Amino acid sequence: MIGRLRYQIQTRLQHGLRAAWYRDVVRSRILKTHPIEADQTDCCEIHVLTSANDWVNLLWALKSFYVNSGRRYGLCIHDDGSLNDEIRDQLRHHFPLARIISRTDSDRVVQEELKEYPRCLEFRKTNHLAPKVFDFRHELQTERMLLLDSDVLFYAEPKELLRRIEDPAYTLNSVNADVGTAYTVSPDVVQRECGFELILRFNSGLGVIHRDSLNLDWIEEFLGLPDVIGHFWRIEQTLYALCSSRFGVELLPEEYSVFLEGPLNDRPSRHYVGAIRHLMYAEGIAKLLREGFLQNLQAISASSSAS
Repeated sequence: MIGRLRYQIQTRLQHGLRAAWYRDVVRSRILKTHPIEADQTDCCEIHVLTSANDWVNLLWALKSFYVNSGRRYGLCIHDDGSLNDEIRDQLRHHFPLARIISRTDSDRVVQEELKEYPRCLEFRKTNHLAPKVFDFRHELQTERMLLLDSDVLFYAEPKELLRRIEDPAYTLNSVNADVGTAYTVSPDVVQRECGFELILRFNSGLGVIHRDSLNLDWIEEFLGLPDVIGHFWRIEQTLYALCSSRFGVELLPEEYSVFLEGPLNDRPSRHYVGAIRHLMYAEGIAKLLREGFLQNLQAISASSSAS
């Protein structure tokens, strides 16, 4: 018993007391903030996949975007199957105009849609992240989607991201650059088998995606590439990179790129991938609070309610 308790304490404190404090004590303050009503779907809709483990982080990601962007893009939240009624009620409270898609409902309708695409259907049934591809596409009600993970925080208006989302003449997919190229297939194989160049360092955590790029015929083809069903966490990102490379793609500017070391400086956002998740609390939430994020959020919510 004592050994187990010691292990639990060491695990909770492995990134230091500051990270543990902001994660375990301060992070929950977001639950006391007012709702945000977001229903602008004329050009873009936000799609997110969340779980019982990361939905509180998602609140920080979404509310930091809404506050610092000044936008009210429509929102669709996809349940990975682990959300309970209490969590769903919380999400409905904080985003009363959002669509919340249950895993049970999406399993039924999306698998029916994929019945003529056997590789897609099998992948959808067996990979936990597959809904980021198929369910997002199925539920998307606009031509453009803001692809957003729950470990991205915003500190200022993401001007170039918003420009690429809202400029009708901008016809490419565009995402944050990863620290390296992490796919289940090599660019050489893609060039040989498919005849196009696979973009490097594509990260599927933040970016604008055009609905037409998520072509089921293309995805069915890509799922037939040699050894494509590889690393569990990389296959969804690989499919987005493949579709985007055939459709047309470029990376967001350097200030949006994933990075593991160094100061945040004046970047408008940061993607706190797994290796640096602790910094989402010790750096990210701490910075937002220091700069008055909760007060700004309350003021915006009050103004929205008054109007």
